[in-house]
Amino acid sequence: MAKEANNDFERRANHLLRSLQLCGGCVPLHRLQFQFSDSVIQTLLDKELVQVQNTGRGFLLEIAEDF
Repeated sequence: MAKEANNDFERRANHLLRSLQLCGGCVPLHRLQFQFSDSVIQTLLDKELVQVQNTGRGFLLEIAEDF
């Protein structure tokens, strides 16, 4: 069961990365918090696949330049 949960988590993380790519590489963070759990977003941040940018009017989640 743990392996299945891990696969589901990885699938959601990959879906978030694909969504970012389709949206031009960045999306307002508040739009993603209803679709993806904080743990999925935090895992991608920890792996340095995405980064958060403060625009002064909100926060953007964007694909890391190294990715």
